[in-house]
Amino acid sequence: MPVMTGFVKHSLEQLLAELPLDIAAPASNPMISGIAFDSRQVQPGNLFVALSGGSTDGHRYISDAIALGAAAVVGSQAGIVCDVPYIQVSDTRLALAHLAAAFYSFPARQLTMIGVTGTDGKTTTANLIYQILLSAGYRTGIISTVNATIGNDVLDTGLHVTTPEAPEVQRYLARMLDAGLTHVVLEATSHGLAQQRVTACEFDVGVVTNITHEHLDYHGSYEAYRAAKGSLFSSLAQTGAKRQGNPRTAVLNQDDGSFDYLRQVSPPYQIAYSIQPGATLWASEIQDTPAGLRFIINGPDFSFPVQSRLAGHFNVSNILAAVGATVKALGVPGDAAQKGIAAMTGVPGRMERIDLGQNFNAIVDFAHTPNALRQVLVTVRQMTQGRVIAVFGSAGLRDRQKRRMMAEVSTELADISLLTAEDPRTEALDAILAEMALGAESKGGVEGETFWKVPDRGEALRLAVKMARAGDVVITCGKGHEQSMCFGEEEYPWDDRVALRAALAELTGASGPLMPYLPTQSDGV
Repeated sequence: MPVMTGFVKHSLEQLLAELPLDIAAPASNPMISGIAFDSRQVQPGNLFVALSGGSTDGHRYISDAIALGAAAVVGSQAGIVCDVPYIQVSDTRLALAHLAAAFYSFPARQLTMIGVTGTDGKTTTANLIYQILLSAGYRTGIISTVNATIGNDVLDTGLHVTTPEAPEVQRYLARMLDAGLTHVVLEATSHGLAQQRVTACEFDVGVVTNITHEHLDYHGSYEAYRAAKGSLFSSLAQTGAKRQGNPRTAVLNQDDGSFDYLRQVSPPYQIAYSIQPGATLWASEIQDTPAGLRFIINGPDFSFPVQSRLAGHFNVSNILAAVGATVKALGVPGDAAQKGIAAMTGVPGRMERIDLGQNFNAIVDFAHTPNALRQVLVTVRQMTQGRVIAVFGSAGLRDRQKRRMMAEVSTELADISLLTAEDPRTEALDAILAEMALGAESKGGVEGETFWKVPDRGEALRLAVKMARAGDVVITCGKGHEQSMCFGEEEYPWDDRVALRAALAELTGASGPLMPYLPTQSDGV
């Protein structure tokens, strides 16, 4: 039976001894009951880590944390004087990750850890790996941007798509170890990597889907964004020996522009995959139909057919990546891979069909980057002899270059584009839509003929289904499984799947939910 991990107190000195940072010895050595980085969540006996950056500075809330019972504080600012031990470090995020891992007794050291990163396809690839490992009989958990699954327990990981913070990640790993799991698939976003949220996860296998245009608002440049993704692969060399073995393997996409860079930063054992011959793994005889995919996976010492209910050439690459991580890196039998791939019905909010009896296809997808939008529009074009009607937006306070690029892609590949709200946050929605319209016009789009600006997303969906004729495809992109939309600083409950069902119910007279409320319904944000 596994040893219980992380549910006991540790002394401050025990936790600090695991930090890879130079620190001064604390003035006293209290027992620590938990790790907190949000002063509002502090419980008596917690160690409070004051994070800096973003929209706030945790050092401002040290007194609040102490008032709630914090037993010690870690921060990066000099000269802090308080009534509990204060430990100054050079990097509070790095400290938070290692302190959280130490508090939970480093659960990743007793687990086989598979990290999946990339711009598009992370969640699908992570779930494919998860299904293959389950089919092979491995007791496996998954932490994705959709949820965390520990045995029969499915836990929500947040409103928006990102990797949970380090204490939550380590807590999930500890629960998985205590539940008797042996393998974990962890989806690592660029934010999660850059902000050290998955540091101390001691990965054994790293997988990349692709690295395209995304999050340049945060990272500043494509090179910095690529480097954040690359840190998953460079970290493989730092994983220590494990009782169950440590393959330290990088699974890389030979068809992606990131390939040469990642080869340089990855450990020597690398698996390249491609939809063309010449890689470690490659696909042949690809049949891409509305019902799903069929193709042959070829390797240096094996070849076997696979059948998947996933559609689109991009999912051929995702399946190859999953096979690289399991069959090649971990030695999973090919028949288990076949079963796992066939068992994968889909991921919530990824090419998810909504059917209320209408005479056209209605689909929800998470595509929120130019590359992902291009891939899904190419895929749905193959599904229909009719028109493609795309509904999407571009988030506020995020990569502005995407706004024009998304509209350009849709103008080229869809028949009708409805530009609408997608988490405008504190930016003016009308200004975002105007930027998108410029992108559409640059590719020959004509407002009122091939594209429309519809600020309210619910109205955009209503318009899309009213426009649809028999055999058309309506696809709403950018929100996927997400459960809210941000206007100003407030999150409003929103699920594209619910909203599309509501629009279809109104159109067909079928039973369905009411259209969720957004502030654009009444005040024209």
